[in-house]
Amino acid sequence: MDIKLEQKRGVKKKHIPYIILALFVLGLVGVIVFSSGHRKLNVDSDVLSIATVSKGEFNEFIRITGQVQPKTTVLLSPLESGIVTEFVVEEGAMVKKGDVILKLNNTGLNLDILNVEASLAEKENFLRNTRVTMEQEKLNLKQEMATILYDVKQSTRKYEQYKRLYKDRLVSQEEYLKAKESYELQSTRKELVADRQVQDSIYRTIQVDNLEKSLSNMKKNMDLTYQRIENLNVKSPISGQLGAIYVVLGQSISGGFNSGQVNDLSTYKIQASIDEHYIDRVTTGLVGEIERSGEEFELEVKKVYPEVSGGKFKTDLLFTSALPEKIRTGQTYYINLSTGSPDECVFIPRGSFFQDTGGTWVFVLSKDGSSALRRSIKIGRQNPQYYEIVEGLKPGERVVVSSYQLFGESEELILN
Repeated sequence: MDIKLEQKRGVKKKHIPYIILALFVLGLVGVIVFSSGHRKLNVDSDVLSIATVSKGEFNEFIRITGQVQPKTTVLLSPLESGIVTEFVVEEGAMVKKGDVILKLNNTGLNLDILNVEASLAEKENFLRNTRVTMEQEKLNLKQEMATILYDVKQSTRKYEQYKRLYKDRLVSQEEYLKAKESYELQSTRKELVADRQVQDSIYRTIQVDNLEKSLSNMKKNMDLTYQRIENLNVKSPISGQLGAIYVVLGQSISGGFNSGQVNDLSTYKIQASIDEHYIDRVTTGLVGEIERSGEEFELEVKKVYPEVSGGKFKTDLLFTSALPEKIRTGQTYYINLSTGSPDECVFIPRGSFFQDTGGTWVFVLSKDGSSALRRSIKIGRQNPQYYEIVEGLKPGERVVVSSYQLFGESEELILN
C-alpha cells in the first residue's frame, strides 16, 4: 500500500532566485521614485503635534526662577573684640531693635576700666589738694597783706610826724631819713604783695581750670570705656527675624566680624538668576509677574547685579502689588519677565521641531490635511510659549510642531 506524502510548506530553494529578483526590482523602483520627485514618507497623523498659525499680540518675555528673600538684611557686627560667652536669642526668633543677641567677654577691657578708675581717683585727689593749697596760700597772702598794711600805716604816721619835726629842726636829719626810708619800704612791700596776690590768683585759677578739664576728659574717657563694655553685648540693629549665626561659644572674634544677620520681614524681594544671554536685555524697570493660587502678582526689576558667575547673573525684583499670602523666605517662584513691548505679529506655538531644524523650515499641512510639505520660514523673537514668524507662514495655516527626528530627508509627509 502506497503512502501519500504531504508537501512541505514554505519557501523552496527553487523560489529564492525569484524572490531576490523581486526585491531588487522593488528597490530599484523606490530609488527611481525618490530621485525623480519629492521624497515622501507615510506618517501616522496621531503621533504628530499640529498647531495653527495665529496672529495677535505677542508679548516678549523670558521665564526665570527666583527665590524669596527679605528686602533688607542687616549683618550683626560687634563693635569690640572678645570671646563669645552666651547666646541670648536662638536662630529664627523674632527680635526688636536693641535686643541683645549674644554676649562677649574682654579681659583687657576690664583691666582698662580699672586703670582709668584709678587714674580718675588720683586726679580727683590732686585737684582737691590743689584747691586746699590754693585756699591756704590765699589766706597766707591776706594775713601778710594785713601785716604790711599795719606796718605801712605806722611808717606813714611816723614819717609824717618826723617830717614836721624835721621842718622845725626838732629831730635830726638821720632820724627823719630813717622814718622816710621805712615808709617807702613798707609802701613797696605793699605793692609787691598786692602783685603777688594777683599773680597767684591767676596761676591758681589756670591750674584749677586745667585740672578740671583733665578730670572732665578722664570722666568722658571712663564713660567711653563703660560704653565699650556695653558694646560687648551684640544687639539687633533692626526689628525682624534673627537669621543665621556664624559664631560658636568660646570663639574669639574681632570688632566688625560678621557674626550673623537679622532679616526685615516687613516686605520681601525675589532674587532671580538669569542666563547671561539676556544680560543686555534685562534692565531696571522691567515688569514681571508670578502666579499663586490662580492670582497674578506684579513685580519690577529694581537691581541688576553686574557680576556673571556660572553663566548667570542676578537680579532683585520687588512686588508692586500686594504680597502673596503666606509668603516665606526661601520659597521658589517662576517669573514671566517681559523684555519688550507687546505688539501684533504672526506666531506659532513652541515645539520640538526647532531643535531639528533650527527654526529655518517646517512641515506645512495641505488644506485637506492629507499631506504636509516642507517650507522655509524665518523666526524672529520668541518667548517660553511662542515663536514669532517673520516670513514663510500665514495666519490660519497648520504646521507640524513635534519632533522631526524620524522624518530624515523627507520633503513631504503623507498623513494616514
